[in-house]
Amino acid sequence: MSDLRSVPTLDDVARAAGVSTATVSRCLNSPERVVEQTRKRVMNAVEALGYTPNFGARVMAAKRTFTIGAIIPTMENAIFARALQAFQEELHARGYTLLVASSAYQPKIEEEQIRALVARGADGLLLIGHDRDPAIYEYLRVRSIPVLSAWVYAPDSEQPTVGFDNRRSMRVLGQQVIDFGHRRIAMISGITRGNDRASARLVGLRDALQSNGIDADAMPVIETSYEIDTGAATFQKLMQADPKPTVVMCGNDVLAVGALRGAREMGLNVPEDVSITGFDDIELSRIVTPQITTVHVPHQEMGRKAAEALIDIVEKRSTGASVELKSTVQMRGSLRNLNG
Repeated sequence: MSDLRSVPTLDDVARAAGVSTATVSRCLNSPERVVEQTRKRVMNAVEALGYTPNFGARVMAAKRTFTIGAIIPTMENAIFARALQAFQEELHARGYTLLVASSAYQPKIEEEQIRALVARGADGLLLIGHDRDPAIYEYLRVRSIPVLSAWVYAPDSEQPTVGFDNRRSMRVLGQQVIDFGHRRIAMISGITRGNDRASARLVGLRDALQSNGIDADAMPVIETSYEIDTGAATFQKLMQADPKPTVVMCGNDVLAVGALRGAREMGLNVPEDVSITGFDDIELSRIVTPQITTVHVPHQEMGRKAAEALIDIVEKRSTGASVELKSTVQMRGSLRNLNG
């Protein structure tokens, strides 16, 4: 005969630990409310018995699934990895599970994923950027699904945002480039349609040019997808101009590293022959030679604060307020000072 063992219950854990079932429940759902000695005794019993909490019962009792959905534009590079990791860690610490989807920068796909996550009972959603069809926000509002947008700071938005001012951040970097004597400036931008972050960065650079008496409309700009290969190819197209730009500013670090590769393939030295800048300050920007001058985005802080803010809304401790984080220019070897 097979050895059939019954599935351990909450009562079994309580008896093994010598506590009430209510104490076991608190240890599993709100461990901070239980003294350490008791918590250890309960968790030892949980491990010894192989007990798994009844998810369905918890959902029914709390009227929540303790699940948060996040939809990011891409998983193909590290742009979102660090913030999403910090977001997940904070959710886990508060007893929530993360479900992640990728939209490939396609609004229709993102819409499908939003509906799918809502159908699966997500208590709240993290989205990237805030520029999308108002009908999506109305769909979430009618269903009382809290939503928070990251990677942007938009205090006038109806939805709370946790992030930084993309336009101002690129304007500050553009001003630094201009202060270094550059006037022939070109840009490799992400595709701006449906991407408020890419659009804001392009506008921010044009702001810097205009404020310094440089014709922003004459600046060469090519929009492309966020890939090293496209960054390299686009850089080489921009360098066919006469006169050539002295600096190519990129919408993110992935494009900047691609531009760096494109320069090497053309036999150009960076920054002696041409300067290159990026945006985001991901690890990739620091492992290439020369290291990329870029805008540091506080990825981990953004992920952690986004989780805190979204859970507070889900648990009705807050109605949601936008949080602005600071970005900073990181000066490195890829930007030459033409002033000597």
